[in-house]
Amino acid sequence: MTSAAWSMVTDDAELRRASALIAEGTGPFGVDTERASGFKYSNRAYLVQVFRRGAGTFLFDPVAITDFAPLAAALTGDEWVLHAADQDLPSLAEIGLVPERLFDTELSSRLLGLERVGLGAVTQELLGIELAKAHSAADWSTRPLPEPWLEYAALDVALLPDLRDAVLARLVDAGKVEFAEQEFEAVRTRPPKPKAAEPWRKLSGGNRLRSPRQLAMARELWIARDDFARSTDVAPGRLLPDASIIAAVSANPRSAGELASLKTFRGRASRSELDRWWKAILRGKTTENLPGPKTREPGSIPSHRSWAQRHPEAADRLTELRAVVTAEAERQHMPPENLISPALVRELAWQPPADPSPEGVANRLADLGARPWQLALVAPILSTVFVD
Repeated sequence: MTSAAWSMVTDDAELRRASALIAEGTGPFGVDTERASGFKYSNRAYLVQVFRRGAGTFLFDPVAITDFAPLAAALTGDEWVLHAADQDLPSLAEIGLVPERLFDTELSSRLLGLERVGLGAVTQELLGIELAKAHSAADWSTRPLPEPWLEYAALDVALLPDLRDAVLARLVDAGKVEFAEQEFEAVRTRPPKPKAAEPWRKLSGGNRLRSPRQLAMARELWIARDDFARSTDVAPGRLLPDASIIAAVSANPRSAGELASLKTFRGRASRSELDRWWKAILRGKTTENLPGPKTREPGSIPSHRSWAQRHPEAADRLTELRAVVTAEAERQHMPPENLISPALVRELAWQPPADPSPEGVANRLADLGARPWQLALVAPILSTVFVD
């Protein structure tokens, strides 16, 4: 499918031709993806959009294409421009598309202190163009993809190089180009987040479950839901919401019929897969493998929410550190969390550096993963808390 503004690429031969055109274009590559978050279990890309000046806009269908190597080769030699790159890079890497250099317009907008940093808001503020976001939450696994959806996806990516130029100009004026470049590289090279040892403990509302037996039932329901969601490639919450798992465990039903009678046990598979859920509850009711209290990951620190009662000195340090970070963030016209990660501030409050000088604080923050520009701005002010 082709329009005057974009070309749809649906097989390997078309991809090779499109890749050759992209390679002949000039300047940075606008890159975007569309996924089916909330609909599918996987986080794969269901559409990949690429724009380059002198080449045009191309929409690639990863469901139909088997080999993205020619496109990967074409997307070299210049920056990839993405908006909120950390959301798209994992699904792009799955099909072999990895940038050599990156420019993130959303992250730049945060560093500039823009009030709203969504693509539509930034495009309107900097380019004066209003983007329709009607299809941003659509199920992009739908085939065939409706043409209005494709028009929406094509326009988003076609504006990215112009938006990059406008954002870069503001970064230059603010003296924040180096800040941005270091942040882009950190996003580009960030390793995947390790999987949680017990992901079922992240159930929303799970903190209301107290007894080991309740936790065992919740665990077994979570595992049954996850296995079914993976096998059917459906988002777990669409099959059985977290709230339904918590409701079932809290009710402690004595039979499958009693489970089915619970009005709070909802979800598109709550009744069609009733036997699956009841068997999971039975496993939880009878297992001898009862979960204990949640344990901290090795090297992690206690939740800061408990510090005021249990670790008041650390809580006081955290309050002071946050205050100086907030004040400096206001001076730099950016959110505090972009000036320095709140997790790093908590680490510093929990275990102060042996050397409280600016150099000692900088060394500790560097070990924790802070970037050089952050060290230069925050190490001196954080040091004052420990010296005082």
